[in-house]
Amino acid sequence: MNSTNSRLSLVGAGPGDPDLITLRAIKALESADVVLYDALANEQLLDYAPETSVKVFVGKRAGMHFRQQQEINRMIVNYAKTCGHVVRLKGGDPYVFGRGHEELEYAQKHGIPTTYIPGISSVVAVPGLIGVPLTKRGVNESFWVVTGTLSDQRTARDLQFAAQSSATVVILMGVKKLPEIVDLFRRYREADEPVCMIQNGSKPEERSIVGDLNSILSIQAEAGLSAPAIIVIGKVVREKRQRLHEMLEQEIAMEK
Repeated sequence: MNSTNSRLSLVGAGPGDPDLITLRAIKALESADVVLYDALANEQLLDYAPETSVKVFVGKRAGMHFRQQQEINRMIVNYAKTCGHVVRLKGGDPYVFGRGHEELEYAQKHGIPTTYIPGISSVVAVPGLIGVPLTKRGVNESFWVVTGTLSDQRTARDLQFAAQSSATVVILMGVKKLPEIVDLFRRYREADEPVCMIQNGSKPEERSIVGDLNSILSIQAEAGLSAPAIIVIGKVVREKRQRLHEMLEQEIAMEK
């Protein structure tokens, strides 16, 4: 393999629904020699890659790191140098808590040309798809995106600053820390502050629950909702609650 053909495309796969991927991402997949895909990338997207391409699962989930990050970095470089065009397919957007830039930097340090192709982030898309806008005039002025769990399994310190704000807060990788998160937010916000959780957002198996800081733990326990899930805390969640109320009223009216 001529090393001049080596290159890396860092591609965002979107939130899960295979239709929510960009045309530029599809074009990258169509020219891939190797696809390294993670646990949150929909495997249906692999159909865009040539049949002759090598497709390798390198997924990582909390507590189940199938491939450690350093190994993935080395795989990117090795495959690029021996096979050619490597597409690193990552769920959502690679630059939103996806360690995508670390992989891009590692490839660049080893002389591999790189391209970043943004993806539709689950941070915005998943709440929106269930009827929760992250911003709404007269309701909030900003939103925060925070990881719930750091690499050493500690709760992110920025959550405390987020809780003290009036902003909508979107928390990724926070399901296991939900009791701590609820306790933290109750120090700074009212107990009736709305909360929703969305599991497998945009996928056919999507599930969501809605409550408030006072009730979300019991609702989550009863529903058995687990990772991967997004937590949204803020007054905009009332838009989802209002939508549920309207749907219920419509169902009652139809039964009469």
